[in-house]
Amino acid sequence: MAILGINQRVADRLLAEGRMLKVDHSRAVEYATRHRGRIEDALIELEIFAEGDLLKYIATLFGTRFVSTERLAKVTIDPKVVGKVSPKTADLHGVFPVLYDDAKKVLSVVTADPDNDVALHEIKMAAGVRDVKALVARPASVRAAIAHHYHRDLGAFNALLRPINTVTDLATSDPFQRDPQRTGHSYVPPAGASEIGDPITLSGRASHTSSPGVQAVAPQPAASGGSGAWAVQPGWATPAPVPVVPVASYAPAAPIAPPLAMAAPSPVAPPPPATSTAEFLETLNVLVSLLENSRQDLRGHSSTVARLVKKTCERIGLAPALANSFVVAAYLHDLGKMGTYHLTPFNVAEYEGHRIAATKGLELPVHLMASVGLSAETAQAITSMYERFDGHGFPSGQSGKEVALGARILAVADTYADLTQNPRNPYRKVLRPFEACEVLAQYKGSIFDPNIVDLFRQAMTGDDMRAKLLADRYLALIVDPDPEETTVLELRLIEQGFEVKIARTVAQARRDLEVGDVSAVVSEIDLDEPDGGLALRAEAPRSAWGRDLTWVVLTSKADRLSAQRAFDLGVDDFVSKPASAEIFVAKLRQLIDRRATRTAPRGVSGSLAEMGLPDMVQILWHGRKTCALKIQARGSSGEIHFAEGQVVDALWGQLRGETAFYKMLTLHEGDFRLDPSFVPSVRSITASPEALLLEGMRRLDEDTAGVRG
Repeated sequence: MAILGINQRVADRLLAEGRMLKVDHSRAVEYATRHRGRIEDALIELEIFAEGDLLKYIATLFGTRFVSTERLAKVTIDPKVVGKVSPKTADLHGVFPVLYDDAKKVLSVVTADPDNDVALHEIKMAAGVRDVKALVARPASVRAAIAHHYHRDLGAFNALLRPINTVTDLATSDPFQRDPQRTGHSYVPPAGASEIGDPITLSGRASHTSSPGVQAVAPQPAASGGSGAWAVQPGWATPAPVPVVPVASYAPAAPIAPPLAMAAPSPVAPPPPATSTAEFLETLNVLVSLLENSRQDLRGHSSTVARLVKKTCERIGLAPALANSFVVAAYLHDLGKMGTYHLTPFNVAEYEGHRIAATKGLELPVHLMASVGLSAETAQAITSMYERFDGHGFPSGQSGKEVALGARILAVADTYADLTQNPRNPYRKVLRPFEACEVLAQYKGSIFDPNIVDLFRQAMTGDDMRAKLLADRYLALIVDPDPEETTVLELRLIEQGFEVKIARTVAQARRDLEVGDVSAVVSEIDLDEPDGGLALRAEAPRSAWGRDLTWVVLTSKADRLSAQRAFDLGVDDFVSKPASAEIFVAKLRQLIDRRATRTAPRGVSGSLAEMGLPDMVQILWHGRKTCALKIQARGSSGEIHFAEGQVVDALWGQLRGETAFYKMLTLHEGDFRLDPSFVPSVRSITASPEALLLEGMRRLDEDTAGVRG
């Protein structure tokens, strides 16, 4: 079924009214096109809107009522009513009869297109009725009702009644697919449209329920004075004659203003798809590695890309199921493409021969794995990996954040792995990590997403560790459900020497605060609880974790009342989104520094595999740090003491001074911890750090040459 028509217009209107993001609109159109379906179903299946909220909106627009999938699946319909519309007409126009008022000669049908006057007129003529009333239902539900009642498909509703297999998570979806105008809110349905009661009976018989709340009452037959329309009664356990309101009397609601606050849906989390499980990923790892054994310079390439993609997803903070979908794409991205050229996004963008080959093999991995049932995210990451950030890629010429997040991550990881492992890459040599990252940086904004390149570069070159070693470690807790806002802000905070934690919910933030060591809180107002950020701030003065905290509200709410409430609760500043991350971080550090005397700065720990000892010595030397660098390796421990960047003492086992220092330089594995509060009192080393490192490297070279000799 085409995606044009009423459903497209409703989606466009949702977008125009600010109730839906442009990126979500594009996702829905792409999803509907790919599945040859309707946008309404796409909006529901992608969890952009809950079914009830979307149907209520459409019903309000057309002054009618709606019927949900669950209710439509429960109805009992008189065969005479079903017979009013032929199977051919029902299939052709996507309509299904649910009720007939014999007294008024009015037939009610459910349809996804309530303004399809041609269909309604044809049904009116064929059924010989005075009027046809259209109720709104989800397109897939209408098709299921037709299949169930006309074609005897007793399982037609089964797939629709199962929990939705989550395609994206609103809190942890694409952190870079965020329109600057996005409010960060979910859709709130309008008042004015109502749903038929549950459970409903459309054959003239009443429906019973044990619920003490609202009950549905079947239409009263004309013989008993009823109008034939549905009625709703509060508190009735059994049906009784009551006044009813005909469907025809429902008028359209007044124009709906965009809501100020919107609550995010909280669907029950479905089990992860089989293709995102750890067992499936390990199987892919083994099988793809075996397939790549014949690739002389690219053995293990896909496994390396998968590891890099996973690391990047973890840094961004994506939900595990979504991250695993991208990891699957990393394992499979070269499947069927193992020809003359290695088709990375960088190579394809630079060389025409690579581009032609990539065009031909674009969808091969997805086609080869068609029987497995890859997730939509996996398939999209693979088929969009040759799109470019500047819009000059293929197959669709998408640009910027229109390109799927998985594809943007895969493009960077695939190129980096090729540059650092494949001697036949465009530079005809294996590049070191920082050299490969320099190449990525040269193509930021053209081939690659700048944000992902920056984040990837920090993770690969040790910039994170450099910042940790040099800074007085302030720990900032960002409390915000928006992954893109937090990712960009996290990068800027790390660059300025902060340690960062991210919390998506009030409960998670409270747990992080109770652990302690937090210096500053940067919080949105609306979290998983309305005004949850302000409620959390109200707790702070009464809690041990809330004392002496710098607290800044960074929010999409810019109204005076919200600002006043925040300042009344004692926040240090109130900033409206969008805000310059660089200016915000500078302001935050200033606010922290103005606070009363702090405890000693927090130490840093890590592995020598992350950063070698010579590099750390250089960083601490140039940073003029006073501290102790403590080493644990090979069952022994040691320390290097710094005073204003100078190495003044070293201990390793029974050794001390320069001998101990040179011994520790040979370590390639082990753990370290930086104690920034340590002040040395002994000086056993007088040589400069530069002289120590040069002598240490000379000794290492001699030892290596001796072993080779």
